[in-house]
Amino acid sequence: MHELSIAMSIVEMAEEESERHGNVKVTAVHLKLGPLSGVVKIALENAFSLAREGTILEKANLVIEQIPIVARCPNCAADRTLPSMQSFICPVCESPLSEIIHGRELEVVALEIEELCPES
Repeated sequence: MHELSIAMSIVEMAEEESERHGNVKVTAVHLKLGPLSGVVKIALENAFSLAREGTILEKANLVIEQIPIVARCPNCAADRTLPSMQSFICPVCESPLSEIIHGRELEVVALEIEELCPES
């Protein structure tokens, strides 16, 4: 399950960012995920729950924005959102599509943080 190694990398990156900013707690990790990334959303969510245990992200949420597949139609000269990843055909002119614009994303786009009170 490669989702676990991805989740562990996300947790590690968020921990490093938290340390860089000093005395902050990560409350949420925002991620963009495309269907062509090769990552299964539910598997990543479950893996993240495991990977965050015992870390400063133990109570952090994983917020996933699912990105649709968008491809450029050479015939229409327009970007088209595809209804599924089984059909790479322009929904308007039915030409084959080969240039993927979106859908491969797997990227952390934001961290929600909260400052911790300094210890007395």
